[in-house]
Order: sequence, then C-alpha cells, then structure tokens
Amino acid sequence: MSTPSSTIPDAPSTRPGDRRGRGRRPRGSAGIERGRRPPVILLIPGLVAALAAAVPLGYLLFRGLQAGGRAWDLALSAATAGVIGNTGVLAGVVAIGCLALALPLAWLTTRTDLPGARVWVIVLALPLVVPSYVASYAYIGAFATGGLAELLGLRGLDIYGLPGAATVLVLVSYPYMLLTVRAALLGMDPSLEDASRSLGNSAAATFRRVTLPLLRPAIGAGGLLVALYALSDFGAVSLLRYDSFTRAIYTSYRAGFDRTGAVVLALLLVVFTAVLLVVEARIRGRAAQHRTGAGARRAQRRVALGRWKVPALLFCGAVTFLALAVPLGVMGFWLVRGVAAGEPLRLYGDTWLAALNSVRASGLAALAAVVLALPVAVLSVRYRRPSTVLLERATYIGYALPGIVIALALVFVGARFGGPLYQSLAMLVAAYVVLFLPQAVGAARASLLQVPPSVEEAARGLGQPSWRVLVRITGPLIRPGLVAGGALVFLTAMKELPATLLLGPTGQRTLATAIWNATSEAFFARAAAPALLLVVIAGVPMALLLHRRQLGGFS
Repeated sequence: MSTPSSTIPDAPSTRPGDRRGRGRRPRGSAGIERGRRPPVILLIPGLVAALAAAVPLGYLLFRGLQAGGRAWDLALSAATAGVIGNTGVLAGVVAIGCLALALPLAWLTTRTDLPGARVWVIVLALPLVVPSYVASYAYIGAFATGGLAELLGLRGLDIYGLPGAATVLVLVSYPYMLLTVRAALLGMDPSLEDASRSLGNSAAATFRRVTLPLLRPAIGAGGLLVALYALSDFGAVSLLRYDSFTRAIYTSYRAGFDRTGAVVLALLLVVFTAVLLVVEARIRGRAAQHRTGAGARRAQRRVALGRWKVPALLFCGAVTFLALAVPLGVMGFWLVRGVAAGEPLRLYGDTWLAALNSVRASGLAALAAVVLALPVAVLSVRYRRPSTVLLERATYIGYALPGIVIALALVFVGARFGGPLYQSLAMLVAAYVVLFLPQAVGAARASLLQVPPSVEEAARGLGQPSWRVLVRITGPLIRPGLVAGGALVFLTAMKELPATLLLGPTGQRTLATAIWNATSEAFFARAAAPALLLVVIAGVPMALLLHRRQLGGFS
C-alpha cells in the first residue's frame, strides 16, 4: 500500500548547515534519501549492471571508428539502402497489422458485452509464448510443405518474403499492443465519451473524435513495442527469407573472417532504432490526458453487441486460431507424423536435455537479473539524483538494441578478452542479462514505489546497516515485483535465438538451437518436439504473469 508523499518525513541531512526536515522535495520524489550517499552495497552492483549494458554499444562504436572510410562506403552502398528500406517496410506493416487486430479486440473485451471476455483476454494474450521462429516453422510446415495445405488444397503456397514474415510477426506480437491499448481503455474516464454522446454525436463519431485521440499515447507505445519487435526479430525473417537488418547482419557475420560489414550493419540498426524511438515520442506528444476532477470514477457502460455478437466471437476465434491453434496444431501434426515415420526416439531424449540446458541458462539469467535489478531500483527510487538516474537509464541500453546486435558485440568482446569465458554458459547468461535486465528493473521499481519509505527509515533508525535493510526489509516487501520481473526475463530468455546461436556453449544444445537447426534443414518432424516443449515451458511464467496481472488491464 502506497503512502501519500505529504506524510513522509524528509530523511535527516548530514551536511552542515542544512535544515532537518525542511528541504523541499521535488515532485514525485517521496522517500528520497536526501543528503545521504548511496551505500557501497548498492553502488557496486548498480555500476556493474550499467557498465555491462553499455559495453556492447561502446565496443561496436569502437570497431566502427576503426573501420574508417570503409565503414562509410559500406553504410552508403546500394545493398545497405535496400536492407534499410526492407526493414522500414516490415516495421511499418507489422505496426499497422497489429493495430488492425489489437484495437477492435481491446474494445470488444473492455467496452462490450462480449461473452467470455475475461477468458478471451487470456487466450488472446497467449501467442506471446510462441517465438517467431516457432510460428514461422509452423506456417512453413502447414502451407509450404503439405500438412494443412493438403487439406485446404493450398499445397505449395508461397509464403516467403514480406507477406509471410509480416503475417507471422503480426500474429506473435499483436498482444503487446492489445494489452497496452486495453489498459488505456480501462483507465479512461467514461464521462468524456458520455459528454460527446449528450451533444448528439453518434457512437462511431464519439469513438473517432474522443476515444481514439485519448488512445494515441497507448497506440504509440504499443506500436513502438511491435515495431521494435519487428526490427529485432531474427527467426521469422531468416526462415521466411526476408532480407531485413537482422538477417543481413547474421549473413555478413557468417560470411567470412572480416566482420566489418556486420559491425556497420549493427550500428545502422542502432541508429534505426533510435530514430524510431524519437518518432514515437513525437507522435505520442505531451498532452496531459489524466482526470483533473476529484471523486471516484464512474464504471464504464457496456455496449450491447446485439446482432454483432456472433461476428465479434468469430473475429476473436479467427485471431486465436491463426495465432495459437495453427502453430500448436502443426507442431502436434509433425510430431505424430515423425513418430509414425520412425523418427528415432533418442532424438526426443535429446530434446529433454536441450530443455534442461534452456531452463538452466534462462533460470540463471532471471536470477542474475533480479539480483542486479534490486540495487538499481533502490538507487533510482530512494537515492534519486542525476548520477543514479543516469545509472538506471544506462541499464536500458541493451533492451533498446536488437538481440543480434548485443550478441555480435559480445562475440567480439568475448573472442578478444573473454578467454575461457568465450562460448561458455557464463557468457550466454551475461548476454541474456544485458538484453533483458530492464524487464526486472522496471518491475522492481514499480513495486518499490508502492512501499512506504518510512519502513526502511525505521529499520535504519534502529541501527540496522544498509545491507541488512535491503535484504530483510526492502527485498521481501517488493518480492511480487521481483518475481514478476524474473518471470519476464525467464520467458524472453527462453525464446531468444540470435544470442543463443552466437554465444551458446559449444556442444550444448538448447531448445532454441534445436528448433533452428532442424527447421533450417527442413526437418519439420524433428523440430516438433522441441518446439512444443519450448511453448509449454514458456507458458509457465506467462501464466504467472497473467495471474499477477502484471501485463496490465485485466479485469
């Protein structure tokens, strides 16, 4: 339970001449330890986390400057221009496609009498557990090589290139926008729409003139998420043969000993991502869209669908079928077909070993991310100042960069300075932490903001050292956020492909690499078991997140 900032006393100042309890607290900074230096037990792991996140980008910049004029020649070449154009088109198509699915689904599950709306929200969010390379494998196996295509008379359907890659990415990433827009609809004040209707506007006009503008920040945030997903995706564009940045970087890296081309493409992808972030911020704007009046918000009125109830249910069912039922059904089909064709059962024993390797690497990454996120969150909330804000922001560098860029940078760093750590489990876990640490930091920070600082101040007033307060007081109080952050890191690390391919320990298969090796050689029956197992294991943290309502907007 949060405590109003006006009831929290200022921390005693240790500087001579300062007045005790009289300092003016900045807005939104309740509970900041003013005048106290952050303890070393927080600073050291916080600095380690920030430096680890900054190393990949710093090393890529260093290698790019080393290349000099050759880097400019590669950046300005016609081939690079084609890759930039392909990537921009893919990100735009995926964002528009996700909006076309997410906006009506969010409206149906929040503002209408749709039967089973709560169940539909959970079902429609489940495609988040399906990695893009698993969905791509399923659609190739269904429509390009027989199977479902035979039943529908579509055998040999060409799903490669932009249409296939965009379709798969829309189906696996639309839940990001759905959950964001749905949360905004649930938090919107219905009196604004009622006022529009009282002025004689129709329901459609009210939605267009009132609701949609109010949803602009949520649509922008969701669009940014899915566009970044499209930029960073490697599995779908590789399996469906679409030349975006990630596929071009991987091809350049594998092509020979000179990796300058891969470094240049990676830096251009970083620039592309930065431009996308700026554009989203401009689109979102600065308009304040919160309630200004006092009092409780009135419940939102449900719209009766009437004769549109059946089409609405068919729409929800069609999206669920394409995004969830088709991948799961195709994987089951190829698994049965492989066993019937005499696929060696020892391969399925290897699948369990690959699953164990995946769970171990992802679990260690989740644990390490939570351990590092706790001091970073405490520094940014309880000791907020320019240096700690910069430290927190630095941990987000890795999350803003595509996985293949981080993996490529760590390959270069590991090969030159890693020694025995190169291509070890420790290096893979480090890559996962750099990539997904912000998920744990964000969850921990959100929980810490709800904890009254007076609890920690009371413990310190009783003579408890900072490390004991952190371990015995702060940690247990924000445990739900830490668990949610760890679950998010585990889920995304399980699905991560490029970092696993480039940094995975030699001779140790994971589920991601097993699926990739089988599908890249068109052994679809061999890929079915690890693909199904990956989805099932990834569904465990997803169920935990849905249960704790950490994905936002569940009612």
